[in-house]
Amino acid sequence: MLKPAPWLLILADQALPLVARVPFVVQRLSLQHGLNRWLAEPLAAGEFELLRGRWLCLQVRDLGLVWYLGLGPRGLCIARSAPAQVTIRGNWREFLLLASRQEDPDTLFFRRRLVIEGDTELGLGIKNLLDSLDPELLPPWLWRNLERAGKGVAAAGG
Repeated sequence: MLKPAPWLLILADQALPLVARVPFVVQRLSLQHGLNRWLAEPLAAGEFELLRGRWLCLQVRDLGLVWYLGLGPRGLCIARSAPAQVTIRGNWREFLLLASRQEDPDTLFFRRRLVIEGDTELGLGIKNLLDSLDPELLPPWLWRNLERAGKGVAAAGG
């Protein structure tokens, strides 16, 4: 496999902050639709019940993005603000390393590259749930590109 060019990471560092300019309603609808579609099996199996009646705040610091994730009657829902019980924050590269499984989640949290604040029991439950999800739940094209991008970030040193 070809090593990603370093300029791609520089371009991503410059382009990704533009996502924060996308209207929240578009962010919400696309995230909710994608998450509920791709996570339909674990949702149906009740694996996300730990979020029922609770909110997780995800903060991607360097992109200026904040989403609140909860479980409603029709699946996962995204809100602009909510009374979060737990917050997970980090930069986009750390979230990519986590999502692409290029770095162990415990290492990211232990080294404080990702931070859990609030109800740490809930945060650890969510971390363990996400870590247990099968990447094959994602469409092959998405997983392949996520993995490729994660390898590029890992090769660049995170």
